Amino acid sequence: GKPGYYPPIAGRVGGQILFDLYDPFKWFPEQSAESKARGLKAEILNGRAAMIGLMGFLSASSVPGSVPFLAGIEGFPKYSGNVMIPFEGDFTLFG
Repeated sequence: GKPGYYPPIAGRVGGQILFDLYDPFKWFPEQSAESKARGLKAEILNGRAAMIGLMGFLSASSVPGSVPFLAGIEGFPKYSGNVMIPFEGDFTLFG
């Protein structure tokens, strides 16, 4: 498939589906190829920045003083659990 492409689904299943997944109310006009490329680049960069920020929070909670900016914030919450437990083989949500 193509990343970011949502095929039109309106009118399928005997007309029971009334809207498409992306832009169901047709509020957004068609974009040029340059505009789409700029939006894709911005989305990728924002995602990377979010991942870096999340890793900063995780490392600040796991190793005190590893992120000096967050260490200077009084009352910054510390996580006392194991941040890597979701990647263990015996992880359960209710156990």
